[in-house]
Amino acid sequence: MTVENGERCTGSRVLSVLPYTVMAVVSAVDLTAGPGVGFLPLVSLGPAFAGLVGGWRRTALAGLTAAVLCLGLGVYNGLFESRRGLTALLSVAGVTAAGVVAALMRQRREAELASVRSIAEVAQRVLLRPVPRSAGPLRIAVSYTSAVAEARIGGDLYEVVTSPAGVRIIVGDVQGKGLEAVESAAVVLGAFREAAYDEPDLPAVGERVERALNRHLSGERFVTAVLAEIGDGPHATLLNYGHPAPLVVRPAGAVGFAAPPERSLPLGLTWHVADTPLPYEVPFSPGDQLLFYTDGVSEARDAAGWFYPLDDRAALLKDADPEAALRAVREDLVDHAEGPLHDDAAMLLVRYREEHSAGTAGSGSPV
Repeated sequence: MTVENGERCTGSRVLSVLPYTVMAVVSAVDLTAGPGVGFLPLVSLGPAFAGLVGGWRRTALAGLTAAVLCLGLGVYNGLFESRRGLTALLSVAGVTAAGVVAALMRQRREAELASVRSIAEVAQRVLLRPVPRSAGPLRIAVSYTSAVAEARIGGDLYEVVTSPAGVRIIVGDVQGKGLEAVESAAVVLGAFREAAYDEPDLPAVGERVERALNRHLSGERFVTAVLAEIGDGPHATLLNYGHPAPLVVRPAGAVGFAAPPERSLPLGLTWHVADTPLPYEVPFSPGDQLLFYTDGVSEARDAAGWFYPLDDRAALLKDADPEAALRAVREDLVDHAEGPLHDDAAMLLVRYREEHSAGTAGSGSPV
């Protein structure tokens, strides 16, 4: 059992005994202070607390216990000779009824939330399908962290498609949050999955995605994205639509960003302009790594307001297992933010297997 699970179990036990502890304290004070102080109606705090933290059965049981205590103490103190005993008993009954209703409503909301979470998980599995762990000489790993843990799905997107031209990749970030962002991500991924296999080059793939977005998007909504194609040659071809540049890590330790020659507009904004992004090549040989990510990673801040220094953390990617390497980066990212992330964070790591090396090709290549 983890520390977190142990703390959760301890907290649940405390909450379960809290109503009875409150009733026991009220009873002891009433017996000590005598009937003149008027503590007896406070036994209704027991079913009140039970209604807040427990189910309707637990609330009803706490109400029954409070009623028995109220009757016993009322008879002992002679309160039923006046209206005080009946008033205390009615208070217990009223609070118990309200607590049972509140517990039923809360349980219904919890069931609805569980259903929504289940639907969100299914939607995420359909939208963000598991990427292949290997494709030819490449090893691939993915990490996705939603800023809204209850939703477990957001506007970041990624996909890997094996095409006749090589392995094609997209990593992107939809402007905005919520269902509209998820819908836009679905449009991008659907268009990319078809175009990545059919089109002869990355610019044609980008145009297909752009056309699909313009048919579905309204207003000024857009999607930043970086497309990549990795074939048999000693390089990767990138096409960047206003997205953070991928991180390149060489086997000899050199680190840098594969930035485009010029900044370009995001997808959804380039259809009516002449300056569309141009593809560019980055050396990519055995032993090299390409880390694609969204701005939820690069723009994560610590308590002092400093951004996450991704290039300084490149040593975390040295683990032989790509998934373990990404897990180390994700844990370090959460430690840097000192709490939950404020934006979705997706990372996709592509690693060229070193056993495919011919001689020393790629070792120490400039970024």
